[in-house]
Amino acid sequence: MARLFAPVVLLLMVLFAAAPVVVAYTPYEQTMGLVQKIFYYHVPSAMLMFTSAFVCGIASTVFLFRRSAAADRVAVAAGELVVLFGMIVLVTGPLWARKAWGVWWEWDARLTSSLLLWMIFVAYLLVRRFGGPGSEKLAGAMALFGMANVPFVYVSVNYWRTLHPKTSVVMSLAPGMRTAFWFCVAAFVALYVLLLTLRKRLEDRQAAVEQLYLATEE
Repeated sequence: MARLFAPVVLLLMVLFAAAPVVVAYTPYEQTMGLVQKIFYYHVPSAMLMFTSAFVCGIASTVFLFRRSAAADRVAVAAGELVVLFGMIVLVTGPLWARKAWGVWWEWDARLTSSLLLWMIFVAYLLVRRFGGPGSEKLAGAMALFGMANVPFVYVSVNYWRTLHPKTSVVMSLAPGMRTAFWFCVAAFVALYVLLLTLRKRLEDRQAAVEQLYLATEE
């Protein structure tokens, strides 16, 4: 990983430097115009929020049933990234909504459930930090609950009346928009993999330091 760090960071810099240029040259959406370009950052962030919730939930399942400390460290790293990418979603969404809908926030199914999902993982991190001995198991159960909510958040726009676009919006993109969208998705995925790997390595090193500290105590 140490050898790959510099090339990966360089690749990410190129991707994120090119993304605004790629987005700028995409066609304007007929009804929303310029503000629709927030889509290219909002939706990839939401996709990675969902993905990270699954990573956290699956890793927590492994930890709860197999007592795998390594899986627990993956869960912590992924839980933090749920909160990070969820925050991007909750900031870019209202910025888009204010121009498209005329309001910053609407308490419909997609927006409310997305906020609740984000709050579940904020609570997960708080329990991990301040819950005391045994809090890892309680936090693991919370991660499973959060993961179980992801499908509900995703399909909510298809079953309830909402201002938010339906899940079919990505498939209905024009060819020029589709290229820019998947370019931004690739950039965000690369960023996510790098952040998850680095955060997991930090957890590994913290665990190693704790083991050394306990060994000196003995």
